[in-house]
Amino acid sequence: MAVSVHTSIWDNILEHTNVAQEKGSDPLLWAVQLSSSLSSAGVSLPSVEVANLLVSHICWGNNVPIAWKFLEKALMIKIVPPMPVLALLSTRVIPSRHSRPTAYRLYLELIKRHAFTLKSLIDGPNYQKDMKFIDSVLHLSLAFGLQASEPGILVVEFIFSMVLMLLDASLDDEGLIELTPEKKSKWANDMEIDSHDDYDEKRTDLHERLQKINTVMAIDLIGQFLQNKATSKILYLARRNMPTHWVVFLQRIQLLGANSSALRNSKVITPEALLHLTSDTRIVLSRKCKSSSLQKFHAVMAFGSLASSAGLCHGASRSALWLPLDLVLEDAMDGSLVSATSAIETITGLIKVLQAINGTTWHDTFLGLWIAALRLVQRERDPIEGPMPRLDTRLCLLLSITTLVVADLIEEEESAPNDETERHPTNHWKEKHVPGKCRKDLVSSLQMLGDYEGLLTPPQSVISAANQAAAKAMMLVSGINVGSAYFEFISMKDMPINCSGNMRHLIVEACIARNLLDTSAYFWPGYVNGRINQIPHSIPPQVLGWSSFMKGAPLSPVMINALVSTPASSLAELEKVFEIAVRGSDDEKISAATILCGASLIRGWNIQEHIVHFITRLLSPPVPADYSGSDSHLIAYAPMLNILLVGIASVDCVQIFSLHGLVPHLAGSLMPICEVFGSCVPNVSWTLTTGEEINAHAIFSNAFTLLLKLWRFNHPPLEHGVGDVPPVGSQLTPEYLLLVRNSHLVSSGTIHNRNKTRFSGVASSSSEQPIFLDSFPKLKVWYRQHQACIASTLSGLVHGTPVHQIVDGLLNMMFRKINRGSQSLSSVTSGSSSSSGPGSDDPLRPKLPAWDILEVVPFVVDAALTACAHGRLSPRELATGLKDLADFLPASLATIISYFSAEVTRGVWNPVFMNGTDWPSPAANLSNVEEQIRKILAATGVDVPSLAAGGNSPATLPLPLAAFASLTITYKIDRASQRFLNLAGPALEALAADCPWPCMPIVASLWTQKAKRWSDFLVFSASRTVFLHNSDAVVQLLKSCFTATLGLKTTPISSNGGVGALLGHGFGSHFCGGISPVAPGILYLRAYRSIRDVVFMAEEIVSLLMHFVREIASSQLSGERSEKLKKAKNEMKYGQISLGAALARVKLIASLAASLVWLSGGLGLVQSLIKETLPSWFISVHRSEQEEGSGGMVAMLGGYALAYFTVLCGAFVWGVDSSSSASKRRPKILGSHMEFLASALDGNISLGCDCATWRAYVSGFVSLMVGCTPTWVLEVDVNVLKRLSKGLRQWNEEELALALLGIGGVGTMAAAAELIIETEI
Repeated sequence: MAVSVHTSIWDNILEHTNVAQEKGSDPLLWAVQLSSSLSSAGVSLPSVEVANLLVSHICWGNNVPIAWKFLEKALMIKIVPPMPVLALLSTRVIPSRHSRPTAYRLYLELIKRHAFTLKSLIDGPNYQKDMKFIDSVLHLSLAFGLQASEPGILVVEFIFSMVLMLLDASLDDEGLIELTPEKKSKWANDMEIDSHDDYDEKRTDLHERLQKINTVMAIDLIGQFLQNKATSKILYLARRNMPTHWVVFLQRIQLLGANSSALRNSKVITPEALLHLTSDTRIVLSRKCKSSSLQKFHAVMAFGSLASSAGLCHGASRSALWLPLDLVLEDAMDGSLVSATSAIETITGLIKVLQAINGTTWHDTFLGLWIAALRLVQRERDPIEGPMPRLDTRLCLLLSITTLVVADLIEEEESAPNDETERHPTNHWKEKHVPGKCRKDLVSSLQMLGDYEGLLTPPQSVISAANQAAAKAMMLVSGINVGSAYFEFISMKDMPINCSGNMRHLIVEACIARNLLDTSAYFWPGYVNGRINQIPHSIPPQVLGWSSFMKGAPLSPVMINALVSTPASSLAELEKVFEIAVRGSDDEKISAATILCGASLIRGWNIQEHIVHFITRLLSPPVPADYSGSDSHLIAYAPMLNILLVGIASVDCVQIFSLHGLVPHLAGSLMPICEVFGSCVPNVSWTLTTGEEINAHAIFSNAFTLLLKLWRFNHPPLEHGVGDVPPVGSQLTPEYLLLVRNSHLVSSGTIHNRNKTRFSGVASSSSEQPIFLDSFPKLKVWYRQHQACIASTLSGLVHGTPVHQIVDGLLNMMFRKINRGSQSLSSVTSGSSSSSGPGSDDPLRPKLPAWDILEVVPFVVDAALTACAHGRLSPRELATGLKDLADFLPASLATIISYFSAEVTRGVWNPVFMNGTDWPSPAANLSNVEEQIRKILAATGVDVPSLAAGGNSPATLPLPLAAFASLTITYKIDRASQRFLNLAGPALEALAADCPWPCMPIVASLWTQKAKRWSDFLVFSASRTVFLHNSDAVVQLLKSCFTATLGLKTTPISSNGGVGALLGHGFGSHFCGGISPVAPGILYLRAYRSIRDVVFMAEEIVSLLMHFVREIASSQLSGERSEKLKKAKNEMKYGQISLGAALARVKLIASLAASLVWLSGGLGLVQSLIKETLPSWFISVHRSEQEEGSGGMVAMLGGYALAYFTVLCGAFVWGVDSSSSASKRRPKILGSHMEFLASALDGNISLGCDCATWRAYVSGFVSLMVGCTPTWVLEVDVNVLKRLSKGLRQWNEEELALALLGIGGVGTMAAAAELIIETEI
């Protein structure tokens, strides 16, 4: 019945319309009568059914002017909705526009009049129904592939489809559609269904002129859609969320702009203007904010010039940009811990973060990177002596690592797709992608670097290399072509003019070697000092070096010495040496290994990444094709392997491998060597070319001690644990290292990064299969025993077993002078009688595999230490016996360390008096050590506890520590012992640091008597332990870092603040005529790894950040009051300047705070901070009289500081994109934090902080996310984003609310579109 009623209504409408049309009735009267009759019939108006009826009536049976006027009046008095009418007309008029140009013209007029009245659409009662109707007419969901039912999404699709239809129609009208890849229009197909009666009309001149006018008008409408405030932003949403369709649109717009005569004839828009409206540089969703403070926040957060940032002690104004980079570079110089992650990867990620957050250009980014790396080198031009990385490691970071970082960044930029379909949709607001711009900015940054002469002065050890680089450039500029052999032996005295070089010359050479620059760099203004006319001829006629080697000269002893002392200059030279090492005779293998571990490894900055890979590969030599023995093929390579193991054992070499990310691969190569040679009985020896004899024990010991340097093997396994993230200090376990190595192998087929490609190549060259700890059963047994030793007391020695017999045999060997005729020392713990054991034939050197010996070493040391505690061994006999054991099997030192580490932490041993009689005495220089510690800590304000707290009583140490210190003192400080001291030294320091104060100063005093040239290093190590025993000292040290960075207090180091005050000029007695105060940043970087309560540190850093915000506001306000009298005329302007200055300093300390949290606890601590610490802080009450009296400035600045601090912390650990593995953890933690923000804005959480702080934090945090880390927004729940947007709108931050929704993906597109229309912003 209802159907028939409606049918009757529609029939009546048509009848009424036909009658009015025949009579020529007034359209307005027709419309009023129609509206009345529809209302009487109960039809809701406006009605899409009526719209469909009227459009069908016109098209095409009644295509007459009066019918169009009826439609116009129906639109005017809201009988029909405009947008559905336009949708209906689009499907009918556009395909017939050529045959019916008048109808097309009327259609365009209706678009002009109604398409931009979007507010009435979404405010209408039938909004959702209308959009569904439009979707059914135009099939938008199918066309755009977005299966969403929200009407806001359909609005975006509708507006975009209108523009696409007009664009395709315009291209088709001008015959340009054939130039598109598709050769046809998807949106504006010309069906040309015409009657014969219209045939003559189409060919009239009037008809053709009307078609041309229509084309111009359609193009003008496209421009209007792109210019209109609302529709342009809606089209921006289409661009972000429909990238494939947007690319097609862009291609067609560009085709129109280049070829359209109608566009050139337009009086409304030009081709250039149309192209600009769709360009990447046009910002559609701006970040303009209504609050002036937030505007100032954006301005300060975005500053990026490096105009005044190059000095060693530059001030606070620009330090915030690159302060985190300086800290990370300096932190990499701590030799106490190597990294499983390449410094190239770490620094590259950090550079991306800083560029995104600071909004700097590539020019400024590269300049900041070079300056920070140069500061690192200049900070330690003459470093102190000791088992720590020295200048070679710093030069590696500047000339090799930094150059490789730049290479990776440029490769990534140049391989980035230009096609928007492949580019990430979150790259708006960033510098426009221009192919080659990154490389050009590298050139300009290096040219500008020449202005900073103070940073470019080469250290003494590299002056010769810098001079050679400058001479090479001068020769080429002068047109003189000489071979590389010439520069191997050139002397500056031979040159007719001064061509002394600096660090920039070495940087440029490193860039040229990696194809980042070419030799046109030699022609830069000021790069060389002039030209010469002839070649100096004072070169020996026949010299041996790399050039002669490449020409076929044999590897004679003289040649080998020349190649060892001179770094290779090209990959080809290294490849030839590598081939000799793989395929040459035994003697040639040894020679090649010696060459690779020479100057090329330490100073071959231009090829260093290749040489560390070659060495790692040689440590896993291939099985010879004709090998058929039952033993491992590694035994045949024993002499070469030993050369390599000794050659890379120094602190600097290990650190160089670490910086290049080769630690996991090095571990994977060392484990098979340890497994094989540790299982061999040492009855075979090899004689080296030096005459030295080595056996399996020696090779095993060299490999094993090197392997143990790759993780903190003597530390508890649960150190620094935070939340569900692996603990920071224990990540470098054998399992973890192999896991990283295997990951490089697995990803070899899917990676595009040059650095990761290198890793996959090294991994697959040693073994194409994953390696696991189970592959090395002997190593695994030792490792499990080691873990058990650390975790619990020693047990398991059973009388009469082979293990017990080996224990007795080793004790007899160690203490043979006192054991004769007496009971075995092992009876103290086991009650057994003396047994000669397996070493009875040769008790001095039992012929046992190394793994068997290591298994019993804990029992041996336990027996000896117990005997000493009971008076059966004197301290001197104990130290001598332990040294005999370590000399017999140097690798046993590792197990001795693990045993002593465990026993010290258990605290069951009585202390012993270091009185100079039984044990060595520190009294001779203990007071001097105390005074030096006070000088070192002078810049921090930390009180140093007196070392003579007990009056004149002798110093005491726990027995295990005293024994271990006495053992280490027995070593000579020579090259042979160095690699073992490099293992024992950090362990001794860690042991002493874990003991009560003043154990470490006592150990330092003992060692300074032994090694005076290590005095500065030892005292500095002792000074660090002050912070490990006193949490107040840690807080004071952190406070000193903030104070120094802000330059709030003049110090002996710097009065200007910034990086210079925070990190100083290095450490040592070569400054100021004696030992000098150490910058607080250096102290913190060298101490934080041993501070286990990292959550406490994070909380203190947040507290200090807010404290110094108050300090900044206080100093700014006091300065403003004094200046207002002078600047009364410009008071408002001055207030803006003072706020900007305050925000710049706030940014500085926030970047410092974020860096300290990141370095201190890594991913786990940052996630704990964001998920737990910060929400707790906002819920807690924070009030101070100072805040209440500052007019809210402190509260506002505090909020902005926390926002910048939080975003930086997250960016440091997660990155700004999704390329890192850590970014997979981001959605969960970030989602939790955003839920907290939204809940608080909803009023569901009661906050204790100042409302101005909260508002500044939320607006600042969201603004930074939108502008700097838009990828993050896509990972947040859509409903949370909508709630946040609603809260921001309540604060009148509509622009920010819109920007947040605008980059939230398809899920927030509807809300963004509706917000654009509702607010008309």
